[in-house]
Amino acid sequence: MTDSDEGDHGDDGGHDPHREEFHEDPVGHTRATAGMTVSELVDGYGDAGIGAAAVNEAGDVLAEMFANEDCTVFLSLAGAMVPAGMRRIVADLIRDGYVDALVTTGANLTHDAIEAIGGKHHHGRTRDPEKTPREHDEGLRDEGVDRIYNVYLPQEHFADFEGHLREEVFPALEADPDDAGSGAVSIADLTRELGRANAEVNERDDVPEGPGVAAAAYEHDVPVYCPAVQDSVLGLQAWMYAQTADFTIDALADMTELTDLAFEADDAGCLLVGGGVPKNFTLQTMLVTPRAYDYAVQVTMDPEATGGLSGASLDEARSWGKLEKDARNASVHGDATVMLPMLVAAARERVE
Repeated sequence: MTDSDEGDHGDDGGHDPHREEFHEDPVGHTRATAGMTVSELVDGYGDAGIGAAAVNEAGDVLAEMFANEDCTVFLSLAGAMVPAGMRRIVADLIRDGYVDALVTTGANLTHDAIEAIGGKHHHGRTRDPEKTPREHDEGLRDEGVDRIYNVYLPQEHFADFEGHLREEVFPALEADPDDAGSGAVSIADLTRELGRANAEVNERDDVPEGPGVAAAAYEHDVPVYCPAVQDSVLGLQAWMYAQTADFTIDALADMTELTDLAFEADDAGCLLVGGGVPKNFTLQTMLVTPRAYDYAVQVTMDPEATGGLSGASLDEARSWGKLEKDARNASVHGDATVMLPMLVAAARERVE
């Protein structure tokens, strides 16, 4: 290559090339020092690129959403968040007024109730180095221990949970029929009654662990929606109870309440933790309102390339009208047990 060739390639004959996309904004270098706060760390991520920049952007959007007093905030919670130790973070968000509606799984509500009435999840391991993975889980089966990745739960806690539902939750719902005199209840009615019972038993039995997510929602009048409740031990127990009682669940009853909440919001925002049914249920609500989400933050481990809902981008949701065209949105790809506490701590520090 001649000097002339190199000059033509590098600087267009001594002049800067015309650039539409490029704007000078040099990448900096994040600092990590003793004594810095989570918010300071997330702020520093804004100097960096790749995933760090995404975390910084998500922290900005979440903080703006939390700070907006006119914003109705929907929290979508999928995955094993309660067994993994995220229970207190979610309960505190509800108690401190940062969440106006929770959409979650029956599994999270089941495990939340187990801890509310005195059960505990325990640290475990994914495998025993002296056994095959199958032998390891067969051994746990023989010992009556259920495994959720590296978390163990003794099966007797499910028996305690069944007793809790049959003694403290279902009879109260059965005794309070709807206006038509039917025993049918909405899923939100079920979760509200579960929260009440969790709080009462937790206090009555002086359980060391806090009463949890459903109790916090009950105490602060935050609705909890569980659109796939059948896909859980909670739903299974409700079905079993209904076989011998005047009790049934109306799966469509929540739709009006949830839609009204979205319809009446001045601004609306969502924090989507994981994907699945809770994510879609939260987003699709906007399809039957004249508005869409003004803020959205997503934490997921699923890639967009799989074509599944859990990895679908928030920009794709914009094409459906689930997000406003000018909505602030950000996605973080990573383990929610790592990312959720970081984002919440950073956002709360900025707001408070």
